[in-house]
Amino acid sequence: MANTRPNILFIMSDDHAAHAMTCYGSVINQTPHLDRIANGGVRLDNCFCTNSICTPSRATILTGLYSHAEGNGVTTLDSKIDGKRPNVAKALQGAGYQTAMIGKWHLGHGGDADPTGFDYWNVLPGQGLYHDPEFIEIGSGGERKVYEGYCTDIITDMSLEWLGGRDTSRPFFLMCHHKAPHRPWDPSDKYADLFDDRDIPEPPTFNDDYANRARAAGDTKMTIAHHLTPRDLKQDVPEGLSPEAEKSWKYQRYIKDYLRCVQSVDDGVGRLLDWLDEEGIADDTLVIYTSDQGFFLGDHGWYDKRFMYEESLRMPFVARYPKGIEAGSVCGAMALNVDFAPTFLDYAGIESPENYQGTSLRPILEGDAPDGWQDAMYYRYWMHLTHHNVYAHYGLRTMRHKLIYYYADALGTPGSIHDTKEPEWELFDLDNDPYEMNNVYHDPAYAEVVAKLTAELHRRQAELGDERYHKDV
Repeated sequence: MANTRPNILFIMSDDHAAHAMTCYGSVINQTPHLDRIANGGVRLDNCFCTNSICTPSRATILTGLYSHAEGNGVTTLDSKIDGKRPNVAKALQGAGYQTAMIGKWHLGHGGDADPTGFDYWNVLPGQGLYHDPEFIEIGSGGERKVYEGYCTDIITDMSLEWLGGRDTSRPFFLMCHHKAPHRPWDPSDKYADLFDDRDIPEPPTFNDDYANRARAAGDTKMTIAHHLTPRDLKQDVPEGLSPEAEKSWKYQRYIKDYLRCVQSVDDGVGRLLDWLDEEGIADDTLVIYTSDQGFFLGDHGWYDKRFMYEESLRMPFVARYPKGIEAGSVCGAMALNVDFAPTFLDYAGIESPENYQGTSLRPILEGDAPDGWQDAMYYRYWMHLTHHNVYAHYGLRTMRHKLIYYYADALGTPGSIHDTKEPEWELFDLDNDPYEMNNVYHDPAYAEVVAKLTAELHRRQAELGDERYHKDV
């Protein structure tokens, strides 16, 4: 019996910034196979992450809930998902979909933290390795098995093997999750010399001095200049370089290895798309490519993510489904990672649970955004000073403005080791300041905007059930 519901192939990488994809206008690399998805479907230009760190983003995608919400609760890298709770894979599995999770899980291991809702899974322990990685397979009792080769290629091989052995009478839901291009940016031998013949352009904000910004920007410890290590760069810095030349040298080492890792992901996507064509099921398959969050590619002089600034907040999202999505379309409507689970269920013909906090993206993917579509989003990063000295913060992004509150210690506990800074606000006018270089929070001309956005931020926190820690507001 022929499937009447689409297969769903969800491909997600780790830390892949949208501005390192040709279809998003990259000037530093080319991604022809990712572009095939965009050219054959839709590119979302305003897809955002609600908590820009790997583990919480993955939990939000699975649960359709914000990090703080009951039913999710994964707020930091140390959190583990509770597999006893509902998730989108369980819903699809219960509706007759074959389900599989292959690659980077990063939501804990053992007991209730193992993947649930999947007929098959084979996942990396923790971050995993690029070369000769270990995997933990369903039914193995937690035993780790080493696979020889390059991790991105192995994840693609496993995905193709599972797809080839599926029950063709039922639709499938496959989550193919790549480790790449996550730090430590170890490329495959195939691409070890890619970009050796050129310099990668430095971003416009590469030499940001963090003036007129909250202290959080200047205090962070993820700068290209001072915080990339010889291990990250795979060699010591040459002697005799000026500080400016050393920073540029480090950037070239970092960005080239990062982009080499991306190239293998693009190859893997191409192999999956080719397989769909060869099987004759491309028209019956919703293909989505995204990343668990954005990443700083030298923007503001940084690597990593976590901040609510655009390069970290923004997720790539391209989708292809010939039976419903117009080829070559571009959508500027706002989308969030909390919307992914209801989107999967909508395409599968399943009603979303009442507790879901996201909304199906199907209308905007198919060019039919309803009146009143979301035009603002809530963000919160919880891990105060834990990694890279990034301050905990929450905020509101609209289609024009961004309001950020760095609330220092989450509970404001007197004497806390984290309670070392006073809370601060930032406001950016994205129309006039797309690179977020000028904090206008204290500009009298924006007083009305500040009041309106602050009220909306607190309204959304109350609506979503999150706590707030504002002072003097």
